[in-house]
Amino acid sequence: MTSSAPPDPSRLNEAPRPVLAGLLREVCTSTAWGTAVAGGRPYGRLAELLAASDAAMAALTAADLDEAMAGHPPIGRPAPGDPTSAREQSGVRDQERAELLRLNLAYQGAHGHVFLICATGRTGAEMLAALKERIGNDAATEREIVRAELGKINRIRLTALAERLAREEAP
Repeated sequence: MTSSAPPDPSRLNEAPRPVLAGLLREVCTSTAWGTAVAGGRPYGRLAELLAASDAAMAALTAADLDEAMAGHPPIGRPAPGDPTSAREQSGVRDQERAELLRLNLAYQGAHGHVFLICATGRTGAEMLAALKERIGNDAATEREIVRAELGKINRIRLTALAERLAREEAP
């Protein structure tokens, strides 16, 4: 958008439920999160949509978080053919990629899931430092950090989705 005004979420309000479910799944792969956000329609402003996303994220169970994390590729290895993950991880330089992947495997061994961080706007060095810092966290602490990082990712992706839909004729 050329305007500095937040995008209007009205296209999400108008989307038929199956279309909306697919759009929300692009943002977050948690079924519970998508159901909660879809169920909160209509949204008059982007801020209301983002607040609903935050509330849905806060309500996710451990299994719901696992489902959401399963939709994210490891840091340092964007999903092939996925421009979103490639764009979000664009701060990773080639020389950092191998170290991120090595530490991500150690993190997965310790925590049972990929290292999840909101990569947008972060350099590879920043993500490496966060990974090194978080690898020793206990499971409960790490789960809440992951919840917060997923919330940031969802906000960025929802805003981008609303912007994209505002430019299109129909969802």
